Amino acid sequence: MSLADYLAKNYLTASKPPQKSKKRKRKAVEPSGLTISSEDLTGWSSKNSNDSDDNAPITLTSKPTAFRKSTRDNWITVGSSAPSASTTTPNPNDDNDTAAADAIISLTAAENTAESTDDAPTLADDTQTMHNGAPAGLQSAASVAAAVKNREKEERRRAQDALASGSQETVYRDASGRIVNVALKRAELRKAADAAALKAREDVESRQGEVQRAEAVARKEALGEAKLMGVARYADDEGLNEEMRGVERWGDPMAGVGGEGGKKGRSRTGRPLYKGHAAPNRYGIKPGHKWDGVERGNGFEREWFEARNQRRGREELEFMWQMDE
Repeated sequence: MSLADYLAKNYLTASKPPQKSKKRKRKAVEPSGLTISSEDLTGWSSKNSNDSDDNAPITLTSKPTAFRKSTRDNWITVGSSAPSASTTTPNPNDDNDTAAADAIISLTAAENTAESTDDAPTLADDTQTMHNGAPAGLQSAASVAAAVKNREKEERRRAQDALASGSQETVYRDASGRIVNVALKRAELRKAADAAALKAREDVESRQGEVQRAEAVARKEALGEAKLMGVARYADDEGLNEEMRGVERWGDPMAGVGGEGGKKGRSRTGRPLYKGHAAPNRYGIKPGHKWDGVERGNGFEREWFEARNQRRGREELEFMWQMDE
């Protein structure tokens, strides 16, 4: 069967075959029996079909347009016309037309197959398997080995896919869609945090005096020396004794007595001190050697020491009264 015959058989509209006339005609049936010539006698006279009746139902004799048979051929020829079986003259474009038609038919069949595959319900595999991938139940050694091997291949493939996906770098974008370099952004944030911490530390150090800075340096040096120092320290430790003798204590009667008079005339920063008498203060800071001896404060330090001495005297007096009673 050629391509033209196949298309004409399956897709073209066939014409209706003509009706054959019957050779033998039917004989007219003669009426027999009682014949009523007048319908008015019985009172069942039929209405004249020509009479107009507004209440009579309207009968449509024509068929709807949608159900009418097409009077023309709806077949559309794409490209050149298909060759008929009676064609004897060879055409060089026949092979191209045949190939194009075959391609269209195969493409349509593939689309129909894909649609049927997508619409088909998915059948779940109800086969129960064990932890090693082998099917449960009585199985042969070859089938169990093949199932275990397939399970190992699947696990190896999943591991490789996981490693491949993990090695890929995630691309981050901002609200405008531009690519954001996460490493560079983290470095900038870390640099900004370090700068903020340095600024805060400098602010704290700027509010400190020279004595606090010297004490901080001394503590740092002491911690460095402690790494090389033993755990046990005895009474003959010269460093410990020197440190304890250098501590100034309030009310020490022997504070001005000692063989280190040269050091007592200078402050911790190395500057010379005032050699005359000066009123004490809460911080134990002595005036410098350029002080003229005039107190320019509001008298708070003096009142603070007086209140402290009065409270201490009252506590001692109350204790003595308790002893007398």
